[in-house]
Amino acid sequence: MSTTEPAPHEGDAPASPGADSTWFVVPLFNEGEVVGDVLRELRTRYPLVVCVDDGSVDDSARIAAEAGAVVVRHPFNMGQGAALKTGIDYALRDPDMRQVVTFDSDGQHRVDDAAAMIAQRDAEGVDIVLGSRFLDARTRPGLLKRMVLRAAVWYTNLTSGVKLTDAHNGLRVLGREACERITIEQNRMAHASEIVEEIGRHHLTVAEHPVHILYTDYSRSKGQSMLNSVNIVIDMLFR
Repeated sequence: MSTTEPAPHEGDAPASPGADSTWFVVPLFNEGEVVGDVLRELRTRYPLVVCVDDGSVDDSARIAAEAGAVVVRHPFNMGQGAALKTGIDYALRDPDMRQVVTFDSDGQHRVDDAAAMIAQRDAEGVDIVLGSRFLDARTRPGLLKRMVLRAAVWYTNLTSGVKLTDAHNGLRVLGREACERITIEQNRMAHASEIVEEIGRHHLTVAEHPVHILYTDYSRSKGQSMLNSVNIVIDMLFR
């Protein structure tokens, strides 16, 4: 594993909640077409970004570094869970880090939602804020994906004891204590259920926040919506 570390603070970012104490952890796998724009927009408000290149075979890592992110490289593809673990471990090296935000590299997450979730964690004093697609009507997944996500919520609520409306949303705000206590051992999609189970096991306090997930032409062209639905089913059946 190797690391590319440009100076994390660049320019004068507008005031955003927790901008000087929040690390964004961005898993990255073959997203060279869009990741530059995603990171440049993100870093106008949140300069502390670690991008974990999970064995990309395109120029994703170079583009991420040029956009100003710290880039940590896996030597081969290990899966999103492994990328999140690597990024969180990196962020924990910063003694001033108060929270980590997990944020997708393909443009599906909104910086405004992340900022609102950071503010909510501060206002409510909870350990974790999780994004939910089902607290308002802005996000419109297809019928199959909606059914799979609802089934995942039922399964995860049953097994973890944590009552959520969206168990597989990748936009999360994890306070420092949560980052130190949660163990991620599932490398691939099963990490999402594992995180919720860890929340229940450690009795961490959690809130949800409505978020708008942008299912773009780009993400659909890569089959992400259908692929993630299949992976969630596999997660539930074979963990």
